[in-house]
Amino acid sequence: MGAWRKIWGASDHLAWLSTDLRIVMDSGVLARVGFAPMEQIKLTAELLADGWSPAELDRLARSGELQRIRRGAYECGPARSLERRDQHRLLIQATLRQTSVDSAISHMSAAVLHQLPIWNDQLGRVHITRNQSGGGKVRRYVHLHVAPLSEIDVCEVEGLRVTTLGRTVLDLLRTLTMERSVTIGDAALRLGLSPEELAEVAGRCIGWRGMLQARRAMSFLDARSESAGESYSRVVLDRVGIRRPTLQYEVWHRGVLVGRADFGWEEFRTLGEFDGKEKYGRLLKPGQTAADVVFAEKRREDALRDLGWQVVRWIWEDLYHPEELCRRLGRAFERGLRAA
Repeated sequence: MGAWRKIWGASDHLAWLSTDLRIVMDSGVLARVGFAPMEQIKLTAELLADGWSPAELDRLARSGELQRIRRGAYECGPARSLERRDQHRLLIQATLRQTSVDSAISHMSAAVLHQLPIWNDQLGRVHITRNQSGGGKVRRYVHLHVAPLSEIDVCEVEGLRVTTLGRTVLDLLRTLTMERSVTIGDAALRLGLSPEELAEVAGRCIGWRGMLQARRAMSFLDARSESAGESYSRVVLDRVGIRRPTLQYEVWHRGVLVGRADFGWEEFRTLGEFDGKEKYGRLLKPGQTAADVVFAEKRREDALRDLGWQVVRWIWEDLYHPEELCRRLGRAFERGLRAA
């Protein structure tokens, strides 16, 4: 029973069914054995209609020949190693096959599609917004938001109905902590969203839950932050009372650019650098290795220290427990003042 069983038993020329269903048999051979290529994602109801039994589907899932994406939806083919963003894309596709067409992908799911920074603990459910006043709910795989949603706030991304970049950012500014939402808002500005566009979207959401915190976050956004870590750092430093720095601060000496730092406090002769994995990838030039970049950074930092600048570096872990970082910056400020 079933086209797969017939093919697997009949020919050694059929390659393993990959997730895009590329095969080595020509269409004439496929037609003769009764095989019809399947879509990448199939619903349980569709597979049952094709003649597969629930027991057979369970067996195929256990053996790895089908991948269960969520209840009622499978990906055809062997398991793939996917980044969290791409895993969520699959979950979105599977969920939309079972969802009303009058909805739009929104919130963190829309951030995935807009190529914004994402927070992995927010990716377990697909976020959808429906244009109605009540009936929002959270289920195992879906978070249904209900809110006014006009067509001006909806666009198409990868063939899907998605909230626009501005509406996506505003929804996240309303619902996430400032540390998390500012990282997304800064990235959206770097992608081309203007503060005026975001303010226009906010003007359509007056009185909505979370708008006070959204407007506070909006006033903090800055496209000059070049990474999620830099954006997160700005919020944390502000919360612990560190004076706001100049972003992408440049140090010149005798007409020569000695270096540029993520953060600069000129009055304290202190520079701050967030060190994340993406930082060194961003600095790589053609032909350079990561070791080359690290060595160049060390030379640059030595030159800055020779000119009397204090340099403080931190990583993600420091931002989750900022008290020590605050003390380190305070000591650097004192040294900078004495050296001035």
